[in-house]
Amino acid sequence: MRPGQATRPVRVTRPVQVTRPGQVTRPGQATRARVPVAGVELDPLTEDEVVTRVFEALRRGRGGHVLTPNVDICRLAVRDAELRALVRRADVAVADGMPLVWAARMLGTPLPGRVTGADLIWALSEAAARHGVPVYLLGGPAGVADAAAVTLCARYPRLVVAGTHSPPYGFESSPDGVAAIRDALLAAMPGLVFVGLGFPKQDRLIEVLRADLPGTWFVGCGSAIAFAAGAVRRAPEWMRGVGLEWLFRLLSEPGRLGRRYLVDDLPFALRLLAGGLFRRGVSAEPTSARVSETPRQG
Repeated sequence: MRPGQATRPVRVTRPVQVTRPGQVTRPGQATRARVPVAGVELDPLTEDEVVTRVFEALRRGRGGHVLTPNVDICRLAVRDAELRALVRRADVAVADGMPLVWAARMLGTPLPGRVTGADLIWALSEAAARHGVPVYLLGGPAGVADAAAVTLCARYPRLVVAGTHSPPYGFESSPDGVAAIRDALLAAMPGLVFVGLGFPKQDRLIEVLRADLPGTWFVGCGSAIAFAAGAVRRAPEWMRGVGLEWLFRLLSEPGRLGRRYLVDDLPFALRLLAGGLFRRGVSAEPTSARVSETPRQG
């Protein structure tokens, strides 16, 4: 970490224009329509494409918001129109969950793959070190963001961590709590902020902070800061690849995650995949199973 290093603020030079739900157009930037899946709309981007989009925008002085919906976020969004709108307003929304990737494939609108906050914190930090963009770590229990900063700087020696902050429980209910975060960020002026407070708290906070930091990119990254710090173990790579990271986390933290994963998320994921299989079968039926007969002329 290199405290005390100042960086010039970046400003928005042109507004973002929303043309229709699910598609965002920026001057000079080609867009791809978002893919509707599990009640939300997701960008069909790879991890590398997310990094490219973020840093191209930073070069133009424009900030943004990266949101990484997983099964739990989609389950909440299906039931709450305000949360669906929150996902829709994000500049980048990518699938952090293999069931979402599988469901999109079944519906004939495939996503290129899973893009997690836990992976983006490394990929974006690497690019930030290369381009000289200061980063800020916001979230996690006391000391975790500091530990993550040390780990990231050890991996990427040129990385500048402009600051870290672990807000106290309930800070979002106090105007002073949010104002303290805003003041700290305005003093640090990072180009990239990782916010690990869980959905929707982190993403609601991001929308508030963006008004004062229009040239900064915010990444709602959930447990990514804790993973980077080593405070929480991440699943082996083979489990992530086959969609079993949730099982590893469940076995690691059964008391905290048992109800969410087994009672709430697993049934939702099974219904999602079953619905995808059904719609895939229905759409395939006219060409593979249904035969129309021409009436014989008597």
